[in-house]
Amino acid sequence: MRMEITTFASHSYSDLPSAASMPTTSSSSRPIRVIPMQHPNTNPTSSSLPANIAISQWASKVRGMTLLQWLEFLIPCYRWIRIYKWREYFQVDLMAGITVGVMLVPQSMSYAKLAGLQPIYGLYSGFVPIFMYAIFGSSRQLAVGPVALVSLLVSNVLGSVADTSSELYTELAILLALMVGILECIMGLLRLGWLIRFISHSVISGFTTASAIVIGLSQAKYFLGYDIERSSKIIPLVKSIIAGADKFSWPPFVLGSVMLAILLVMKHLGKSRKYLRFLRAAGPLTAVVLGTLFVKIFHPSSISLVGEIPQGLPKFSVPRAFEYAESLIPTAFLITGVAILESVGIAKALAAKNGYELDSNQELFGLGVSNVLGSFFSAYPTTGSFSRSAVNHESGAKSGVSGIVSGIIITCALLFLTPLFESIPQAALAAIVISAVMGLVDYDEAIFLWRVDKKDFLLWTITSSMTLLLGIEIGVLVGVGASLAFVIHESANPHIAVLGRLPGTTVYRNVKQYPEAYTYNGIVIVRIDAPIYFANISYIKDRLREYEVVVDSYTRRGPEVERINFVIIEMAPVTYIDSSAVQALKDLYQEYKLRDIQIAISNPNPDILLTLSKSGLVELIGKEWYFVRVHDAVQVCLQHVQSLKPGYESSQSSRSSTSDDKPSFLSQLFKPREESRTPTDLESGNGRPPLAPIRDSQSEPLLSKDH
Repeated sequence: MRMEITTFASHSYSDLPSAASMPTTSSSSRPIRVIPMQHPNTNPTSSSLPANIAISQWASKVRGMTLLQWLEFLIPCYRWIRIYKWREYFQVDLMAGITVGVMLVPQSMSYAKLAGLQPIYGLYSGFVPIFMYAIFGSSRQLAVGPVALVSLLVSNVLGSVADTSSELYTELAILLALMVGILECIMGLLRLGWLIRFISHSVISGFTTASAIVIGLSQAKYFLGYDIERSSKIIPLVKSIIAGADKFSWPPFVLGSVMLAILLVMKHLGKSRKYLRFLRAAGPLTAVVLGTLFVKIFHPSSISLVGEIPQGLPKFSVPRAFEYAESLIPTAFLITGVAILESVGIAKALAAKNGYELDSNQELFGLGVSNVLGSFFSAYPTTGSFSRSAVNHESGAKSGVSGIVSGIIITCALLFLTPLFESIPQAALAAIVISAVMGLVDYDEAIFLWRVDKKDFLLWTITSSMTLLLGIEIGVLVGVGASLAFVIHESANPHIAVLGRLPGTTVYRNVKQYPEAYTYNGIVIVRIDAPIYFANISYIKDRLREYEVVVDSYTRRGPEVERINFVIIEMAPVTYIDSSAVQALKDLYQEYKLRDIQIAISNPNPDILLTLSKSGLVELIGKEWYFVRVHDAVQVCLQHVQSLKPGYESSQSSRSSTSDDKPSFLSQLFKPREESRTPTDLESGNGRPPLAPIRDSQSEPLLSKDH
């Protein structure tokens, strides 16, 4: 079905001889070709009841699902189980799972201490969630369990509600896991993973950098041998460290420093040499074993130990303390956001490296189920770990089997090894945390942003400084708020370019980017590089008004006129226009009409054209002022500008008089010039002496040699 709207395309000057038989406009001798526009949505049957159609299509798809598809939908792990190559994959998955499991045992206890919990709850958090994620998650390399950043958030929030040594503190941490899991499941089921896209990479980098510094300082008490204030702000932490300097103890400091040095050396060797990469995963276990041996041999009284750890698997229990749930909602949202960013980011990267697609919404659901079921077995909030996932990938993991193997190692540790953990020095666990978060201090990113984009560097600086000075929650809110503010500012102040024609072509480009492009007297050509809607239409109108009066320094051609008569709007980049913008364009048209300025529209896409048609803007402006190309609009406008030039009408009337009439002075003055004015002259010349003919576009450079 063809629309009534028609777009107009004039022939370029090279096509004029062949178009002599085409119809012409009354005000111009230039031939015009009418091209009907067809819109895909003009058929009423195709756009009626879209909601019902969508529902029926979904229902049809569900009814058509096979048993295999239902299994993949309900149990995502079946996707890789049915194609699993046991002989080829099982050995590498087994080794990767053992490597990550050995790494997870000491790390989980360290992160539990960071969260203000007993070390056993770290092991509990590495038990059920790992198995659940292997079944319901979509990533085949992501290593789930306790992580430093989430542990710090738990400690920071719950520390102001209850004492870390109280039972209420533990109950609140478990309740928080349930709430985070429910939120993640809801986001996954409603397919809301796209919301995370609004948080820029610079905000994430600034936040993790500041959090890593806070985490490192919070572990200083195990190195220094005295307690410091529990806080997520850097100033109270530094003050507390300085205030207790007189209680400094050398034994834990030396032990912790040696353990940290060993961890960093092993990590560096594991990263830099492929044949030594096992050292990276073995680092935490090495620190724990060496620290325990030191304590067993020398029995230093000034070094604090982990102490008694319950033996056995966690029992099933329903989370309690629901009366505090309302006060924990903001923290649950914050932890959910951080967990998603940390997990989905690395999961997507690993999926790309291993050649499979990751379903972000399924990923959210898998993490949610892991936290919900984990909370019934005494786990606090968990998510994917950067460091362990990287080790899992480097170890060659091919599927969730590696996660199941890691879970079995945690199970064995809970059943048989907890008596061995009682003599682990706290300084060794602190060294494990510090070595893990040192990689999160992303100063290289700050240097890169400074070189590439000062605005993103400002965003990184704002987020990191606010997180350090005002705390993690406020830092995240300020960073996300600043990020959204930048997005809104960019959207409300879109890029608008003044276009000029590249010499020897019919191509129009930004005159700032191509200074040799030339414009035309009496005509302004602008390109709007953004959707047009209520937030930016005022800015667009202001800029269009400015272009009327601002005299630029670019080469102008065409007939000499004193003011702007035509504004050509190139709408190819415009993907959306709303009702507010349509009304504003109507107002702008009326303003232009009062000043005898005509708007011309070039190359709107079908959706934009349909909106303009429904709003009556096509009829208001005139169908004859809609063009396929900018060049077509310029050709027609140039002829109109020529007709508006002083003396044109008298010249035309004298030209139409009989041969017996004596030509007027103006006729004699303008006749030779008008007869010699070809379309090429109008496009490339003006009232000044005629220019040299335009050369072929292939032989004429777009920019001079200076550029």
